[in-house]
Amino acid sequence: MENGNKAGERPFWMTVPLSRMTRAQWESLCDGCGRCCLHKLRDDETEEIVFTDVACRLLDTKTCLCTDYPNRQRKVQDCISLTPDMLEEIDWLPPTCGYRLIHEGRPLPWWHPLVSGRPETVHEAGVSVSGRVISERRAGALEDHIVEWPGECPPGADSTQPPDTASRG
Repeated sequence: MENGNKAGERPFWMTVPLSRMTRAQWESLCDGCGRCCLHKLRDDETEEIVFTDVACRLLDTKTCLCTDYPNRQRKVQDCISLTPDMLEEIDWLPPTCGYRLIHEGRPLPWWHPLVSGRPETVHEAGVSVSGRVISERRAGALEDHIVEWPGECPPGADSTQPPDTASRG
């Protein structure tokens, strides 16, 4: 049994519409990369989004886990609870985001914990923010921390096959 499915069955994220997923299914689409927990800036004139390497104060910058997930919205005013309806309007989810990929009808990549069966693969693939960010408590001005990588897909991270099997052809 792989991904909680019997042999030959397609995984839930390929068969269950986002709007009909259970809470556990929905939550499991999060790959744990931490990119959505980075501060973003929007240009007032162009509406362009720019990313920073500044993490929400609740994000553990090593594990990429929220240190108080159940209470995050009480502690961080602009923290959102993502819903399927919001996916049409949110323009800042990273290109590697499981919610975004499924919403766009694309497959989950090899490193996504639902595919790999291991939460560590998001870090091994270089997708997570682990060790690449600074907490907002230490950062200073967000304008001093503008970076492009959170809005980009690392090389090979969009593949459905791990690099060692993808290169074997």
